[in-house]
Amino acid sequence: MYVVIFRARIKLLDAEYERTGERMHQLAFEEFGCLDFHSVASETEEITLSYWRDRESIAAWKAHPEHVLAQARGRERWYQAYTIDIAEVARQYQFETLPGPPSEP
Repeated sequence: MYVVIFRARIKLLDAEYERTGERMHQLAFEEFGCLDFHSVASETEEITLSYWRDRESIAAWKAHPEHVLAQARGRERWYQAYTIDIAEVARQYQFETLPGPPSEP
């Protein structure tokens, strides 16, 4: 499994940005097999993590015509700067509290 880490300094967040982000999210899952996707933005910074089965899926996603246009729009309008890291996930584990009655002190 691979993770794409997108970190950006934001220039402008507008309605077009929101619509484009929703469409890119939809494409990633429906056409390219994205496994998971998390994005957080403040007024000045954004970080997005997307998880993929393989590098070929990431490359196909990056080259998709709608995504190419969104990337260009990002450079022109929405971002001052960005960095993208792609890493292989060597290990993953998680913790989750199961629902149940509250414990006694």
